[in-house]
Amino acid sequence: MLKRIRTILALVFFIGITLLFLDFTGTAHQWLGWMAKVQFLPAIMALNAIVVIALIVLTLIFGRIYCSIICPLGVFQDVIAWFGKKAKKNRYSYSKALSWLRYTVLGVFIVAFLAGIGSIVQLLAPYSAYGRIATTIFQPLWKLCNNGLAAIAEHIDSYAFYSVDVLVPSIGVVLAIADITVLVLIPLAWKNGRTYCNTICPVGTVLSFFARFSWLKINIDEEKCHNCSLCAKNCKAACIDFKNHTIDASRCVVCGDCIGVCNHHALKYDHAWAHSKKQEKKTDDSKRSFLIATAALATTAFAQEKKKVDGGLAEIKDKVAPTRQTPLTPPGSLSAKNFAQRCTGCQLCVSECPNQVLRPSTDLLHLMMPTMSYELGYCRPECNRCSEVCPAGAIKPISLEDKASTQIGHAVWIKKNCLVLTDGVDCGNCERHCPTGAIEMVPSDPDDDESPYVPAVNEERCIGCGACENLCPARPFSAIYVEGHEVHHEY
Repeated sequence: MLKRIRTILALVFFIGITLLFLDFTGTAHQWLGWMAKVQFLPAIMALNAIVVIALIVLTLIFGRIYCSIICPLGVFQDVIAWFGKKAKKNRYSYSKALSWLRYTVLGVFIVAFLAGIGSIVQLLAPYSAYGRIATTIFQPLWKLCNNGLAAIAEHIDSYAFYSVDVLVPSIGVVLAIADITVLVLIPLAWKNGRTYCNTICPVGTVLSFFARFSWLKINIDEEKCHNCSLCAKNCKAACIDFKNHTIDASRCVVCGDCIGVCNHHALKYDHAWAHSKKQEKKTDDSKRSFLIATAALATTAFAQEKKKVDGGLAEIKDKVAPTRQTPLTPPGSLSAKNFAQRCTGCQLCVSECPNQVLRPSTDLLHLMMPTMSYELGYCRPECNRCSEVCPAGAIKPISLEDKASTQIGHAVWIKKNCLVLTDGVDCGNCERHCPTGAIEMVPSDPDDDESPYVPAVNEERCIGCGACENLCPARPFSAIYVEGHEVHHEY
């Protein structure tokens, strides 16, 4: 029964969170958005004390069920391990905890967290790792299937599906990192089950401190145990020492597999007070490590290739991103500093951006952190989806009214790229599409009203939405682009 309940809950969370990353309509977040907000690290980043305390209390009562039910990367490994067990039964064995590796990785994570080295934090965080996998690998496949159904629907005059662009963000770096993560996890989970969770994952290590003192644990009844080792051979956490009748509660994820295979009913999931606790002889040192580590943690709060032609005659070159002195961060992020401190790089905002403005950064210092660029679209005033889905508080919820008056950057005109001067044509595209009226066409020669008209930017009114940059006909570099602001402000 324990295993059945755990499996059902795990599948509900796993499918729900996966749908959050796959869904490009925004519909799933109305019903499932809370699943992203109950992830441990995003809750810490968002300073969501209620969720953090609830997860700690949950662990103190039930053990590390967070890792086997709520964490999508943990359930992803369980799915792989399930196929591994189908290929070969009784494949696991007990091994001692690699405490030195667990605490070293946790130490590196905490130092990177305090130092603001987001790339290391995002590389190690389990929710962020699964977000990269879902966004860069699963979502493009999902969209391709959708486009196939849209093509079929079109032939039968149905509007049940519509075609969407398939964008693989930053294919050179982030997709490679996601692929490497999958290539590492599959053999580890296939052969050894939960090795990653109990040696590398910093969230698992933090929760392991609380799990040692959980009220409910899986315990071995020595009188009923026949030392058959079936429990140890089916424990994907490698935490059951059947010879000494002990279970390392810090590594146990309460999956229930061991209880299901025991033919002598020697294992039970109940409160530890009813059993002798040999494994707790060494808890003094772990308590000290627990206090130090948790105190340190608590004090810190590619575009799809497609030939585009003009009227079927001339090929249109793709836009190239300008070199911005100050990167752009989404409306609601408040400032570059707040965004960098709280973003976990989970890619949920990237997967949800309908205008293809957000994509993972390839900059080493902010690797995998979402950044804004306007080659494929611009930040439309009527859209605030990224602020609605961010679970970590890196992008605060912002109303459409506030977004329309929030300045995230300002437009800059590049004289040498402007078609008005280079090709001698009338344009004014940037002025026509500016939603705030921040661009005005003025004579290039102030003393000659007959001279070609070029754009002049009113920086006080510009909000940095990028409509001018995206819709500028100049190729490959726009004649007008947006420079970011370190701190956002309203006009």
